[in-house]
Amino acid sequence: MTRESTDYLRRLKAALTGDPATPLAFLCNFEVETQWARHHVGLPAPAAAPTAVVQRMEELGILLAGPDDLIVVKNAPDEGYLRYLAEDLGVGLPAVLVPERTSEDRPTAEDLLNSPLALDRLSRLGRLGTRLIPMGTSESEEKLAVSAQVPLAVPDAATFERVNSKIYSRRVTEELGLPAVPGWCCETLGELRQALAEAAAVPGSVVVKDAYGVSGKGLVVLDTPAKADRLLRLVERRAARTGDDRLALVVERWIDKRADLNYQITVDRRGGVRLDFVKQALTERGVHQGHLMPADLNAGQHALLRHAAAEVGGRLAADGFFGVAGIDAIVGADERVHPVLEINARFNMSTYQGGITELFHRPGDVALARHYPVRPAGPIGFDDLRRALGTLLSPAPGGRVIVTCFGTVNAGATNTGAVNTGAADAGGDGPRHQGRLYTLLTAPDHDRLAALDGAVRAALAGVIQPREDS
Repeated sequence: MTRESTDYLRRLKAALTGDPATPLAFLCNFEVETQWARHHVGLPAPAAAPTAVVQRMEELGILLAGPDDLIVVKNAPDEGYLRYLAEDLGVGLPAVLVPERTSEDRPTAEDLLNSPLALDRLSRLGRLGTRLIPMGTSESEEKLAVSAQVPLAVPDAATFERVNSKIYSRRVTEELGLPAVPGWCCETLGELRQALAEAAAVPGSVVVKDAYGVSGKGLVVLDTPAKADRLLRLVERRAARTGDDRLALVVERWIDKRADLNYQITVDRRGGVRLDFVKQALTERGVHQGHLMPADLNAGQHALLRHAAAEVGGRLAADGFFGVAGIDAIVGADERVHPVLEINARFNMSTYQGGITELFHRPGDVALARHYPVRPAGPIGFDDLRRALGTLLSPAPGGRVIVTCFGTVNAGATNTGAVNTGAADAGGDGPRHQGRLYTLLTAPDHDRLAALDGAVRAALAGVIQPREDS
């Protein structure tokens, strides 16, 4: 039986448009931070181009969108994967729009602007009431909304850029009187020089972050005076060369932590704030790995997060923002909660998990949303993966695995239109591309969840060779 839209999606539509039945065109532009960052000076390092994996993550939006919606993707989803979602999971799938002219080196919104047939289809939907909902708005999505005459369901690019700066996050946290990680905002070379001098007066490491860095990019830990001096010299030389001493950085003291947290709020057009969920975030070297649900928190810690959610949401509304915001927080080794590490006022990884979690995470169970890094010898089809995972994809007393994004498995592979059913026999010969398999695991308790995680690793090892560092 195919399900209709989830309550999670209906609430989102009501918050953004006033009508829970509004059709939406989803554009999951995971590279949007790089667009905002172009107007700001960060750490002296080359800008990283979106990887093939990041581009294929657009497919995550299929499980957020509903049967009355549309999702725009650069690469057509695997037909076997779509059958699995519709027939095995009973998910009501959105329509899929693939621009006829795509390029790996430009955002999908720009692909649409260069694809007359796809742009015309989007325009026709706009005339019928569809609204455009990107992960976050940049200048590209603004141009698309105007060209296709599809109104944005979220704010403009200037608003998104303003509220997504880590400098904005620090200042809001301090102004609201929330417990903040000790640190400094640096918008000039002089401010960075002063911040590093003050930091050096107290033993301990500091971390320097680009105002628009994401997933471990644009971040450096300074754990010795020599590293701090080296960074400062690099910034000074760049400023001397360019004649521009502007910066967009934050410097924060390193906090020993027990857990990373992520909680999501939705701010509606009238300024109302809803706390959607709190999850324990799993990270490795600053890079997001997944989420554990529910988070291991006591009542007082939950209460502080609810208070922070209301305060931050109110401030975002006052500053012209409405939509989804994910807020990163940490629980220190001393159990003290720092409720606002940064505000990501856009769709987050956990946003895309909302609908599928509603459908399959039963009260009292535990769940793990995570990806498995994989290195297939060549492109494989979803049906190959399905055979490898076997009964793990079916409901069982020990838990269940749900595949939430398959396209990223083949990201970076050559000849992606072909299916290599002999990947298991490759024996490690030849080059292997690095992909990811995104999943949601559910189980009655943590022990069975860990066992299920191990079973997935073992099953994948037999067909698509997980990387050694997975």
